[in-house]
Amino acid sequence: MNVVVVESPAKAKTINKYLGSGYKVLASFGHVRDLPAKDGSVLPDQDFEMLWEVDGASAKRLKDIADAVKSSDSLFLATDPDREGEAISWHVLDMLNKKRVLNGKTVKRVVFNAITKKAVLDAMADPRDIDVPLVDAYLARRALDYLVGFNLSPVLWRKLPGARSAGRVQSVALRLVCDRESEIERFLSEEYWNLSALLKTPRGDEFEAKLVAADGRRLQPRAIGNGEEAGKLKALLEGATYVVDTVEAKPVKRNPGPPFTTSTLQQAASSKLGFSASRTMQIAQKLYEGVDIGGETVGLITYMRTDGVQMAPEAIDAARKAIVDQFGQRYMPEKARFYSTKAKNAQEAHEAIRPTDFNRSPDRVRQYLDADQLRLYDLVWKRGIASQMASAEIERTTAEITADNKGEKAGLRAVGSVIRFDGFIAAYTDQKEDGEQSDDGDEDGRLPEINARENLAKQKINSTQHFTEPPPRYSEATLIKKMEELGIGRPSTYAATLATLRDREYVTIDKRKLIPQAKGRLVTAFLESFFTKYVEYDFTADLEEKLDRISAGELNWKQVLRDFWKDFFSQIEDTKELRVTNVLDSLNEALAPLVFPKREDGGDPRICQVCGTGNLSLKLGKYGAFVGCSNYPECNYTRQLSSEGGSEAEGVALNEPKNLGSDPVTGEELTLRSGRFGPYIQRGEGKEAKRSSLPKGWKPEDIDYEKAMALISLPRDIGKHPETGKMISSGIGRYGPFLLHDGGYANLESVEDVFSIGLNRAVTVIAEKASKAPGGRTAAAALKELGDHPDGGAITVRDGKYGPYVNWGKVNATLPKGTDPQALTVEEALALIAAKAGKAPASKSKAKPKAKAAAAETKTTKTAAKPKTAKTKAPAKTKKSKE
Repeated sequence: MNVVVVESPAKAKTINKYLGSGYKVLASFGHVRDLPAKDGSVLPDQDFEMLWEVDGASAKRLKDIADAVKSSDSLFLATDPDREGEAISWHVLDMLNKKRVLNGKTVKRVVFNAITKKAVLDAMADPRDIDVPLVDAYLARRALDYLVGFNLSPVLWRKLPGARSAGRVQSVALRLVCDRESEIERFLSEEYWNLSALLKTPRGDEFEAKLVAADGRRLQPRAIGNGEEAGKLKALLEGATYVVDTVEAKPVKRNPGPPFTTSTLQQAASSKLGFSASRTMQIAQKLYEGVDIGGETVGLITYMRTDGVQMAPEAIDAARKAIVDQFGQRYMPEKARFYSTKAKNAQEAHEAIRPTDFNRSPDRVRQYLDADQLRLYDLVWKRGIASQMASAEIERTTAEITADNKGEKAGLRAVGSVIRFDGFIAAYTDQKEDGEQSDDGDEDGRLPEINARENLAKQKINSTQHFTEPPPRYSEATLIKKMEELGIGRPSTYAATLATLRDREYVTIDKRKLIPQAKGRLVTAFLESFFTKYVEYDFTADLEEKLDRISAGELNWKQVLRDFWKDFFSQIEDTKELRVTNVLDSLNEALAPLVFPKREDGGDPRICQVCGTGNLSLKLGKYGAFVGCSNYPECNYTRQLSSEGGSEAEGVALNEPKNLGSDPVTGEELTLRSGRFGPYIQRGEGKEAKRSSLPKGWKPEDIDYEKAMALISLPRDIGKHPETGKMISSGIGRYGPFLLHDGGYANLESVEDVFSIGLNRAVTVIAEKASKAPGGRTAAAALKELGDHPDGGAITVRDGKYGPYVNWGKVNATLPKGTDPQALTVEEALALIAAKAGKAPASKSKAKPKAKAAAAETKTTKTAAKPKTAKTKAPAKTKKSKE
């Protein structure tokens, strides 16, 4: 019996079928151990010793693997063919060695790029040893990310309240987004004009020609800068005669692009399908691990974390055969195409992403895939087969035309193209993101027959005014493209990095564009001011290159860490003397357009408009940054800091309390005010005054006496419950509008319901809530059936009060923020269930003493020169910093 270890149970099940009864395939469910999310997991003063920890669920899986290995002949480590996969194999092997269960058994590493029977059997026939340099590169990357996250983040917490975290790649990606926003804010739009003429040939065909020369000089793009100049040129063209100087028809060949890499797949899925990077990777993972096709689980695409652009020779042969079968002999070029990567610091150059079988066209697998799986597979198949197809043959025609108005001359040009042979375009064409420039600046479309030296008739002169536009905000796709160009991060990190920026609320996404939030811009400005080196693009790319050289066996990973830590630790130490006033002064300058937006009256945006003498500045509070006056407490003007810059006028209007009338019962005045956390209603004065924030969607300018009274009077008594005789009331709380009855709460759909709901409807809402409460609980309807758990019992995705969750028996595991319930795979669900089941009881009073499921494992390394270590403490509840 031979034991094979893979990551996921889905892969284990499929590969077991391929290998037969002589093998037992077990799943590690991803990483079996990790660095604990606390200070001291990487020890620089002990030459970067790393303390690993195994959670309860992983400990059980490791025990199962160890038990199986004890009675086996050999062990095959068959995790994914990348750096993370190599690391998982290394962790499993290290743990088995510590358990002393190998006893001289043969241990081999096998990698396969696709989960097909041939790929798996070929890999098993050609095993190798663990790639030590690749593991070293993983250890270096993991240590670097940990050291940056757990030393830089506490600096942010101390000096910049409200900041969540910083990371080695995360912070640089955020800087790209923030720098683009600064470009947009600094952008000054410029006027320019375009002129063109609608002309007719002697044969009666019309076409358009653009003005490209005047006054004997070639006009550069946007050279006509004002209406006066445009008017003169238009007058010249209006009275001119037109003659064709030359007509040139030139054949042009357009070649296909290579098959997909991780980056280009994410970009194409964004522009063509509207998928986020994480959604793309979720679907690709499923297509790689396998889909049930006619009773057999088959992997449809090769491994999806790669920056390699070349297909295997047998795949090229299969693609060329499929081209002939499906498109015809003319579409297959004489020789196969070979590609080389252009990505900076390309590493782990596995095969490109391609179909495992080109004969499985999208139409043939349509019935086995859901809609999104089919769309992504269609993209991969078309791009893969197009990469080996013949070039497109295009005829591009350029006509140069002279306009002559009594000796004053101008030049015009008409360009058109026609596809003579579509070639690879028959399968696949790229699509540009909004705001991206086309590679081909010429016009599409065909020109009519135009002959040299013939006269043309003027039909109409068009003169159009334009204004230059700022560079577009990044989308996920264009940010990934930029990061790849700069050599920042790696294919496997892009989706996680973008998800972190969203989860930390450093950026939001609106119409697929990444918009930096005030919190994110503050973090970036702080890091650029006080940790400049560590958010520089070149420095980050250079560090990535060193990691790649480690994986190639060219650098010692410990020495790379030593070199990094020496300077980084010194920089951390320097910030201990940094005063908050220094931080605020620096941020005021770096973020001036955000902190001090232009005032409509043209006044100095840095002078308080309320007192007229105080200087406005960033202030730091418990919950983040805001803008306040230097004359506090005499002047209590404050304004929230928003990504849109905020309105100075709004802040001023609400700073002085606006009297709305008096409460008829208490006689106290009702006022509308502005606080650090936004506008609010106050009744009376002093510490005991009652206050109520404006609900979401309510604007200060819309608040009148009636609304203020309704808001300040909450909670509102609706009436007594007909069964209990107890009062039902409505109000607005931390989690939105609610009903309160007998100590229990029920959610309302809108703020308006708080003020308008009647007794009958309130009783119904409470009854509906009670039917789902403990004791009369109604199980949430299943959103998706995922199949059976390996230990028996159905796994389903359900929708609960706090969002979607995975259910298996008595185990309920909440889905991570941003996860699409319909896209969840059984492997992801099993991992969530395992993590939930492995947690210790939360109640201190009722929890029984329980031995730890697993002890921290230590990777011991040789001791060398020991730089000092920063002694920073992470809060107990701080989540692990990850890229």
